[in-house]
Amino acid sequence: MIAEINFLNEWIPEQMGPGTIFILENAGEIGEESDPYWAVLSCPSCATLGLITRKQIAGLIPVICGSDKCSAQFHICNNDIVPRKPS
Repeated sequence: MIAEINFLNEWIPEQMGPGTIFILENAGEIGEESDPYWAVLSCPSCATLGLITRKQIAGLIPVICGSDKCSAQFHICNNDIVPRKPS
């Protein structure tokens, strides 16, 4: 699993390697009002793309990979990816 986030300034899906994040142009306008979608993140383990929310970027709730073949769970903490500890 990649340990650091890489920010992408332009939406170029081919450049979304593991741990790459792209902040949406309409960040905060889509999704639930209390926790809207904020960015697209490439899973740091398998590179599957998925939308993440403002609370996930802030590290308040974990990110869970949406791939059928990956079970990565992690927090974002100061631009680092921290694997979620088993409960």
